[in-house]
Amino acid sequence: MRKLWWFLIISLSIGGSVFATPSQSILAPFDISRPLPYFIADGKGKKGFTTTDMGLARWALADWQRSSGQAIRFEPAPESSALIRLYWAEPSEGRYGEMERIVVDGRLGAALYIHPDMAALGPDIAEQADRDPLLRESIVYLTCVHELGHALGLQHTREYRDIMYYFGYGGDIPKYFDRYRAQLRSREDIAKVSGLSPGDITRLKALYGLP
Repeated sequence: MRKLWWFLIISLSIGGSVFATPSQSILAPFDISRPLPYFIADGKGKKGFTTTDMGLARWALADWQRSSGQAIRFEPAPESSALIRLYWAEPSEGRYGEMERIVVDGRLGAALYIHPDMAALGPDIAEQADRDPLLRESIVYLTCVHELGHALGLQHTREYRDIMYYFGYGGDIPKYFDRYRAQLRSREDIAKVSGLSPGDITRLKALYGLP
């Protein structure tokens, strides 16, 4: 586990990230008077991708929608018109989780890049994830939730329990993911167990003026 911790810190220092660096662009709040159109790319052929990863991404969207009290709503859309677009990244692309600004018909949107290959996190966690599929799915799911938080306009925090926590501040990284994994008994539990903390929800509601 110590090797994993150093691997992640080195990755963060050279521009890669588990949860993207504080310098990444943060979006202004979306207009939530209407549903936000989203697109999830098929990652077929991408290293580490499984077809069930698309379900994890949809559950991540549902987590934010549920946590907003249904005030923020998402609806699927063609890639060309989606304001939020989620793609699966290759190891060679040098990103694990990242959000980039895009412009769609004059409106700001977000392209999210999620790397589903556990080998990118080093041999220790790759071996654990291979033995425990729920750990692997927890990591992919939480990364989707985190990057969607950036798409919605939330910045990193120093609070270890937050989904918007930034690993560059330190903290036990394997324990961070294990904490969520410990709440799961089956894959279906991911759809029910939120990755957000009370602090994440408070900041989301404050940003969007929600009660």
